[in-house]
Amino acid sequence: MAVWKIKERNELARQFELRGDRQLHMGGGAPGISDVVDFANMAAAGDFSDFGNLSAARGLLAGGANQTRSLCTGGQAPGVSNIMDYVEIKSTGNFSDFGDLTDQRGYVAGMSNDLRQITTGGLDPSHSNIIDVVQFASTGNAVDFGNLTNVNALQTNSGSPTRGITAGGVHNPGSVTNLNIIDFITFASNGNATDFGDLTATQRSQSSFSSKTRMCIAGGQAPGTTKIEKIEIATTGDAADFADAISGTTENGRGTSNNVRGVYNRGGVVNDVHQLNINAGGTATDFGDLSVARTASHAASDGHGGLELGILQRPSVTYMPGSGRVLTNGGNSPYGGTIEVFNITVKGSSSDFGDSAGGVTRAYCGAASNMTRAMFMGGDTPAKTNLVDAIEFASLGNSFDFGNLTGAKGTSQGLASTTRAVNAGGVDPSAYFNVIEYVAIATAGNFADFGDLSATTGGPAGLSSPTRGLYIGGYTPSADNKIDYITIASTGNATDFGNSTTATVYAAGAASETRGLRLAGVNGLNVIDYVTIANTGNATDFGDLTVSRHSLGGGSNNVLAAAIGGSDVINVIDFVTIATTGNATDFGDLTVARGYHSSASDSHGGLHG
Repeated sequence: MAVWKIKERNELARQFELRGDRQLHMGGGAPGISDVVDFANMAAAGDFSDFGNLSAARGLLAGGANQTRSLCTGGQAPGVSNIMDYVEIKSTGNFSDFGDLTDQRGYVAGMSNDLRQITTGGLDPSHSNIIDVVQFASTGNAVDFGNLTNVNALQTNSGSPTRGITAGGVHNPGSVTNLNIIDFITFASNGNATDFGDLTATQRSQSSFSSKTRMCIAGGQAPGTTKIEKIEIATTGDAADFADAISGTTENGRGTSNNVRGVYNRGGVVNDVHQLNINAGGTATDFGDLSVARTASHAASDGHGGLELGILQRPSVTYMPGSGRVLTNGGNSPYGGTIEVFNITVKGSSSDFGDSAGGVTRAYCGAASNMTRAMFMGGDTPAKTNLVDAIEFASLGNSFDFGNLTGAKGTSQGLASTTRAVNAGGVDPSAYFNVIEYVAIATAGNFADFGDLSATTGGPAGLSSPTRGLYIGGYTPSADNKIDYITIASTGNATDFGNSTTATVYAAGAASETRGLRLAGVNGLNVIDYVTIANTGNATDFGDLTVSRHSLGGGSNNVLAAAIGGSDVINVIDFVTIATTGNATDFGDLTVARGYHSSASDSHGGLHG
């Protein structure tokens, strides 16, 4: 595969906000306990400016950020705290209450991806091995994630969008036994941490920052050091020497990054902030100064660990993750195996993309996708199948074999987060299913049990935000108006959400980050319903499609939703603006009329940048 390069934003249609542009430094000792929050632009060195204040002054706290929110958790004030507070990272202002940790503790460490915030270890006042987790999208108390391999405080945390790393720390407050251990967790799956490798020396109170692939660990105490180590996040193993700090030892500082630049405050009651190119190493250089000298603060960025998105270029193909590509596969006019594509941001007709793996033709299959990969699951060939194939959005071509569902079925439906695909419901020749199953999108393999829907269901509509999935209607065996929801990151049975405005089957789903749409369905419906995904409750009328239909495809980005084809077999594509109720408008046409097909988008449910 050719190396992708950053492409200048010189095409108006391809412009978007580049993530990873803001960092916050929060709280700490100055030498008294501080509630000060500073911010600066990650992209340009310079001094920090006032952002606002924490809800309570404290140091030795933890936290993280995604592209919209920053959280602070726990800390010393001077006693231990279970406080969690948050702020919208793009706006200046004071932090607000988010909820509570599972217990009070300071000397904690934090890490996050775009969906989840993790808090590890700490003192309560004895050393702890606890790992807590919250979802950025919803305020509330933390829940148990699992345990570290050792009780630990004063460790340092960072990671990639999929894997979190914790390193070093102190095991016993009485003997001050420093650790060289490195543990890791997988953000998407609750569970205990696993051994990753070792640091080059026992160390505590380090700073750290990371790109999508590499974590850097700077300084520390016991004894103080200016060494910067690195680990490759995807591959377990020991750390290696990488770079040097510029002056003095670095301890009780905190770091963050934007996938290229690592930034950390030096620690010790100073206002120095340093920077390092994560890819190049060398010797750190000066970045600027905090507004107040302090130690044991917390740092976070909206682009840490490679969370930011960029415009990417490959030879002969220009592609932006979350750019609005929609793929449509299969159908019953007759059974089809062609895949076609259109861009939801540019009105017009679709074009050919490729074919299903092995030339398989099918209808009634489910679909799920993240920003890079689409998956097509089960269906009729015309016999029921458990086949799952996948395809990369970035380049035209055929799909490839991914694995299998837990059983052969048609009319099941899929949805996904950035890391996990879920399939639910469906029918074989003799029975309807309530089965929910899942798989990690990044790794080919078979699906595993997730839980159950509230009822056996064929032909539901599926939609999702980055954290929550909804299944709407379906045959039970008569058409139903129920809505179930799941938290995608946590296995378990579906929960009642509310009801759609009408009983329906073979509808399509589409969503932004906050709002879900149910598009059409049986009985000649052209009705569009909507719900607010984060809140349970009944659906509300949104408007109408241009043509009544069922067995259609649905696609979306965070702004637009498309209703694609359908039966009676048509080639019509409609679209609506998700945030604004009203009737659909003509978008263009499929290359071939089809119904009983499935569709997936690289930016559904707000997955785009």
